[in-house]
Amino acid sequence: MKLFRALKKELSGLVDFIFPPVCPLCGKGSVDVAGVSFCRNCLADFSPLVSPFCTLCALPFVGPQESDHYCGACITNPPPFSSVTSFGIYEGLLKEAVQTFKYRDKFHLGRPLGRLVAEKVAERHRFCPFDLILPVPLHRRRLQERTYNQALLLAETIGRHLAVPVNSALLRRLRPTPPQQGLSERERLRNLKGVFGLAEKIEGLRVLLVDDVMTTGATARECSQVLLRGGASGVEVAVVARAARHF
Repeated sequence: MKLFRALKKELSGLVDFIFPPVCPLCGKGSVDVAGVSFCRNCLADFSPLVSPFCTLCALPFVGPQESDHYCGACITNPPPFSSVTSFGIYEGLLKEAVQTFKYRDKFHLGRPLGRLVAEKVAERHRFCPFDLILPVPLHRRRLQERTYNQALLLAETIGRHLAVPVNSALLRRLRPTPPQQGLSERERLRNLKGVFGLAEKIEGLRVLLVDDVMTTGATARECSQVLLRGGASGVEVAVVARAARHF
């Protein structure tokens, strides 16, 4: 078995040398590791989330660096989750990458996008390991239409990177809901009331909740409330991109 793995590694390296792996997004630039990274040009065109931003919900601000603080919404109506880790801002090429991944059956983008999030989470929470990673679930009807849950693909990559188990059956969407796009935060919260449930209790577990994008935070709020009522000791959220609502 060891000989087989060594031979496979050598052959893989030879193939990469003869046919260098290309970027899974643009298909042009070369990448270091096939399937799990983007080329330098695409990475340079992404909009990373940098200071200043809300230290609770990761909403980007306009202002001097190192002036992170709570946004007005988190002060007046604190969310049940402890924090949000986002790789970038939902705009430009990163927005295009997420939409391509989510709506155009390019599920292979889940690995490189998930890796970007995993590296951010590892950096931010290196001293506070998680017990469990949960993806935001799709209702079975939506899953049948799309054939895959983008949040689960991201969660699986993050789980491998952090060596934390992923459970896709624990958090459930109990009924289908209309699309959230175009709705206000209040309408989204009303739309999601009572939608999520737990298959079993998770007493004392620290959970990382994974989704692709955070817009108003309504989904993360509702899921986190369900997890905390189910016994979770804390819920952190990780997303590929955070929408800058005030721009």
